[in-house]
Amino acid sequence: MNYLIAFLIVGFVFSAVMTFMYLLLWMERKQSAVMQDRIGANRATFFGLPTMMGLWHNIADGIKLITKEDFIPPLGNRFLHTISPMIALFFALISFAVIPFGGVYSLWGYTVSFQILHLNVGLLYVFAVMSMGIYGFVLSGWASANNYALLGGMRASGQMISYEITMGATVIGLLMIYGTLDLQQINVAQGELWGGWLPLWGVLLQPLGFILFFTAAMAETKRVPFDIPEGESEIVGYFMEYSGMKFAMFWQSDFIETILAASLVTTLFFGGWQVPFLTADGFHFPWGSVWNLPTLVVMVLQVGAFLGKVFFFCFLLMLIRWTLPRFRWDQLMKLGWTIMLPLSIINILVTGLVLVLLKG
Repeated sequence: MNYLIAFLIVGFVFSAVMTFMYLLLWMERKQSAVMQDRIGANRATFFGLPTMMGLWHNIADGIKLITKEDFIPPLGNRFLHTISPMIALFFALISFAVIPFGGVYSLWGYTVSFQILHLNVGLLYVFAVMSMGIYGFVLSGWASANNYALLGGMRASGQMISYEITMGATVIGLLMIYGTLDLQQINVAQGELWGGWLPLWGVLLQPLGFILFFTAAMAETKRVPFDIPEGESEIVGYFMEYSGMKFAMFWQSDFIETILAASLVTTLFFGGWQVPFLTADGFHFPWGSVWNLPTLVVMVLQVGAFLGKVFFFCFLLMLIRWTLPRFRWDQLMKLGWTIMLPLSIINILVTGLVLVLLKG
């Protein structure tokens, strides 16, 4: 039975991520259309069914990409050209193994955990897997035997190095406060109340850390204004020699990385699956009132809260994507190395000083 529960949790997490990806593909069109005072995608139909505000366009895109020719440059490396998008998509997906979509619940005598893989170094796992994913983008540019594609891959590598250092430095402040690398335990710690009413969410304890981490996570998604590796208007994208489902894998990787960024921001800074005043047996309000709830209802509320927060940050990332222009390469590097990295180090020093003063 435990294996069945584990299988169902894996299926739930994978289904949630793929559903979010499908919605983001739709939002890419409709949200930009609303912001630019256009109608957006609204033509595709499915066996005569209504257009549903353009949702069927994703299916039409899928059919188009499946039926397209799989082109490999004559001078390119066939094996690496084929495996590169798989590498990018694989590491993007397995990053969610340690993301806690909910807490640990006892239902009908069974323990249910909405976390596929429980690691006491879960945060390190996420950073390690995210770093490995860059190989897919770099190898795709090199295997295409195209200088512009190679330039895009090199840009992706440089951008990853610049902003992952800031991401790592930014979360050190949180680790100093919560004292763990376990993402589930970080969520549990954020459920504590300061003064009996204020949740100890990361964004309240590390406001500067949140801004820096959110910006660096946005850069890791390689989306506007940090889409230097793709640069469609410059024709230097690492995927410029890809077509069909190989191109679709890179496309999916971009959106899945956006979901991962939103999930990490939610987990580290906005309580993850925590709902203010909601505990394992129901709501305990600061004024003394108690509203007891069944475990199943608590589970649904907490998992729903996590998904709702992730959706909000995905919406925010899309909003920024269609608002700001692209950085130049020198601006991108200057922001990462001369502004964000020093600020993240200052954040560590200030956090350590405050903790010492509080303990003293």
